[in-house]
Amino acid sequence: MILTRKAIDRRAFLRGLAGTTMALPLLDAMIPAMMKAAESKAPVRLGFAYVPNGIINLKGEWKPTTTGRDFQFASTMKPLEAYRDNLLVVSGLTQNGGRALQDGAGDHARAGASWLTGVHPKKTEGADIHCGISADQIAARELGKHTQIASLELGLEAAGLAGGCDSGYSCAYTNTVSWRSATTPLPVDVNPRSVFEQLFGDGQSTDPKARLARMKEDSSILDFMMEDVSRMKTGLGARDKGKLTEYLDAIRDIERRIQLAEAQNANFKMPLVEKPLGIPDEFDEHAKLMIDLQVIAFQADLTRVGTLMIAREGSNRSYKQVGVPDGHHSVTHHQQDPEKIEKTIKINEVHVKTFAYYVDKMKNTPDGDGSLLDHSLLLYGSSINDGNQHTHHDLPLVLVGGANGSVKGGRHIAYPAETPMNNLLLTMLDKGGVKTDKFGDSTGEAEHLSDV
Repeated sequence: MILTRKAIDRRAFLRGLAGTTMALPLLDAMIPAMMKAAESKAPVRLGFAYVPNGIINLKGEWKPTTTGRDFQFASTMKPLEAYRDNLLVVSGLTQNGGRALQDGAGDHARAGASWLTGVHPKKTEGADIHCGISADQIAARELGKHTQIASLELGLEAAGLAGGCDSGYSCAYTNTVSWRSATTPLPVDVNPRSVFEQLFGDGQSTDPKARLARMKEDSSILDFMMEDVSRMKTGLGARDKGKLTEYLDAIRDIERRIQLAEAQNANFKMPLVEKPLGIPDEFDEHAKLMIDLQVIAFQADLTRVGTLMIAREGSNRSYKQVGVPDGHHSVTHHQQDPEKIEKTIKINEVHVKTFAYYVDKMKNTPDGDGSLLDHSLLLYGSSINDGNQHTHHDLPLVLVGGANGSVKGGRHIAYPAETPMNNLLLTMLDKGGVKTDKFGDSTGEAEHLSDV
C-alpha cells in the first residue's frame, strides 16, 4: 500500500447534480502516512445468507465425512471447493429455539424466526408476534454508527404473505430472519431498483421530480457526477485509479441490468399478477443483481451488515431451470422417494452455487490491502437440518471469510452434539467488533475458529 502525507477523508463522496452523492471504496489515499497498523485495518463486514427447508444429507451429499484440514467436499458443497482456504464447514450445532418445546407443529416458522435470534417465537397468527432481536441487528446497532445504512435485508422471493403461514404461526416468522426488536421483524427488499436507489439514489435531495426526471431520461447516476470523478482521479495514484474505475464500472453495469429488467417487464404482460419493476424474471440474474448490490454496499462502506434470504422459510418455489417444476417444500417431504430426493438435491445445488457467486465477488473485490472476503465473515445455511423430519440439530452451516486474519479456514469443525448455534453467532459478533456477553442459549464463544 502506498501511504501519503495527506489522506482523503474515509467518508468522502462523489457529488453530482440534483443532490446526487455516491460513497467511495477504500482507497490507498484514504490512509495517511505513519498511521498505526491497528488503526488502518479495514472494518469487518458481517453477512448472513439463509436457505429454507434444510439441506439434504441422506448419503453424505452435504457434510464431509472427515474433520480437520483434509476433508473432501461433498457433492452439494462442490461449488465452494475453490474457496477451501477461505471457509470453515461447521457441523454439530443446534438452534434449540426452532424446536417445538410443547408448541406442536410449525417448524418452518420457528426455523426462520430463531436462526439469527436464538429465540423460540410466540405461537400466534395475530399482531401479537414476539421473538427476539437478531444477531445481525445487534451488529447493526453498533456498526451502523459508522455507516450511512445500518444494515441491508435482501431477498430473492417476495414475502407477499400475511396472516398465518405455518400451523398457527404468523407469516412474519417465515418472511424474514432479521428482527430489530422482539416485536419488529424487518421486511426483506427483493427489488434491485429500490435497493440501488437506497444506496446511490438522490442522496440528500428529496425532490421527487428530480428523481423521476432522471429515471425518464434513462441516464446513469454516474453521468451526474463525472466532473467530480475526473477531478478526483487527477490526484490519485495508478492503483487507486484502477480501484475507482472498477468500482464505477460495477455500478454502471448494475444500473444497465436493472434497466434491462425494467424494459423487459414493461413489455411482458402477466395476467392477474402485479410484478414489481426491476426484478429479473430469471432466478440466477435476480440473485446476481442482489448480491452485486450487497457487495457494492460493503465495498463503499455504506453498510457493514447484510442478510440475504435466498428464499423464505417454507418456500414452495419451483426451479424449472434445473428441471424441478415441483415446489421446493413439497419435494423435501420425500418420504424416501428417490425422485423427490434427487429434485431436492438439485435445488440445494442451485442455492450453493448462488452463495458461491457471493463468495467469489467478495474474494475478487479489493479492500485496503486485501479483499472484502479477507475482511468479512459470511454465514450460509439453514435452521432446519432434515426437511423431511424438520430437525433442528446438526445444522448445515458454512462460515466464510477471514475477519482481518482472526478466522483460519480450510477445515471442517465438528462440534459436540447439542452445542448451541448461538455460540457461533456470539463469536461472529465478537470478530466483527461487537462485544456481547450472552446471546440466546449460548454457553460461550465457538472454539477453534482461529486454529491453524
